Amino acid sequence: MKVSKRVQQISESLTLALTAKAKQLRQEGVDVIGFGAGEPDFDTPEHIKEVAIADLKNGFTKYTPASGIPELKQAVCDKLRTENGLEYTPKQILISCGAKHSIYNAIMALVDEGDEVIIPSPYWLTYPEQVKAAGGVPVVVETSIDNGFIMTPEQLKSAITDKTVALVLNSPSNPTGAVYSEEQLRALAEVIVDANIMVISDEIYEHLLYDGVKHYSIASFGDEIKALTIVVNGVSKTYSMTGWRIGYAAGPEEIIGAMSRLQSHSTSNPTSFCQHAVITALKGDQSCVQRMLKAFDERRRFMIDTLNSIDGIKCAEPKGAFYVFPDVSSHYGRSFDGKKITNSMEFAEYLLEKARVAVVPGVAFGDDRCVRLSYATSLDNIKEGLERIKKALG
Repeated sequence: MKVSKRVQQISESLTLALTAKAKQLRQEGVDVIGFGAGEPDFDTPEHIKEVAIADLKNGFTKYTPASGIPELKQAVCDKLRTENGLEYTPKQILISCGAKHSIYNAIMALVDEGDEVIIPSPYWLTYPEQVKAAGGVPVVVETSIDNGFIMTPEQLKSAITDKTVALVLNSPSNPTGAVYSEEQLRALAEVIVDANIMVISDEIYEHLLYDGVKHYSIASFGDEIKALTIVVNGVSKTYSMTGWRIGYAAGPEEIIGAMSRLQSHSTSNPTSFCQHAVITALKGDQSCVQRMLKAFDERRRFMIDTLNSIDGIKCAEPKGAFYVFPDVSSHYGRSFDGKKITNSMEFAEYLLEKARVAVVPGVAFGDDRCVRLSYATSLDNIKEGLERIKKALG
């Protein structure tokens, strides 16, 4: 049976076996604490759910325009204008089945066979696989914990070739929690404009920020960079709506139009009865976001302090999202219970077997020195899980 070369290039998740093992242990009654969650552990706010329930009861369950209902597009335009200082028309907006879907549409619309897309590492593991699915070549630019996991303009400039068509930029970042400052983004924008390449700006964690840090969209620094930017966002993280699958993209009308045509022949419209609820999320009471953020911040501070108190672990302070990405590589070369640890996958396997704690190996995100832990779980779980890790490494 023939499988296309394009699909064969897409890597399997390096964490599948570990995830499956953790799940099996739980089914066997073993108390496993998981730090792998990529979604808030809070319910979707009631005032948002009520709108979707009303649409279900009223029969708003049929096809909508493939690119989303006009009212939601306008709500996104209003949000981008008031919160990000960006002016778009509804024709420049695409509503998709999640931010991941928006990024996929953008990459498919921009990338031809052999085109290069620059991706700073650590990266969300889906970026390079989507580039490969489009026939493109991911070009990884390495950052490190020592520079706050921030790509410099010099690094970007040196990575650009005549085959480069785009940069994928994620701020706040998954997996590191790093947030690019206004100055850092302006410097990157100058390089992007000079090279005349596109930038896909993934801003899904925009509202999950700490210590007074502000979010800036790279598209807001002038008409030239805006014309080269596709802004991607959604409601999954901010409003705990991961399963609703609604994201959006904003950008040049020609590219948004191409993305819309692609979507019309793949998924068709995003779920009908979710769309009015998203309008309510964007325009309604935002106190739910602040309550969630307050809990995340408390967990974040405890997790950073505790991890840095464990010998051999170095944890940078994330300023956004809900992850920490500590460097654990000083433990590589050590033997635990007769087994030598040489990489992040083996480190994660050891924690699962010995401590009954599930973390995500950093190799999945392009940095084998680290592991990712999410604090989108209760403070009690965090305290117990970190205590187990401390004992296992002692």
